[in-house]
Amino acid sequence: MWGACMAFNYWDYIEIQAGVCGGQPVIKGTRIPLRVILACLAAGDTPEQILAEFPLLTPEAVRAVIAFAAQSALEDIPMPAVAVSK
Repeated sequence: MWGACMAFNYWDYIEIQAGVCGGQPVIKGTRIPLRVILACLAAGDTPEQILAEFPLLTPEAVRAVIAFAAQSALEDIPMPAVAVSK
């Protein structure tokens, strides 16, 4: 299952351009920042509610936002050392 998640190319749906939304990652072809979609998800909105609110989005774009966030967390958040029991 993990391999299938990693095979999803979120860059097909996300772009970063200096002149668009201050260089924040957005959904390609829109000015919708990823942080807005993530905030909606964190607030409890379903993907269907987000799609209704932002008609330019696709279900794959919402998945791309989640995949981007997961990869960013993997790269940016230091993992605490795990104590090994003997």
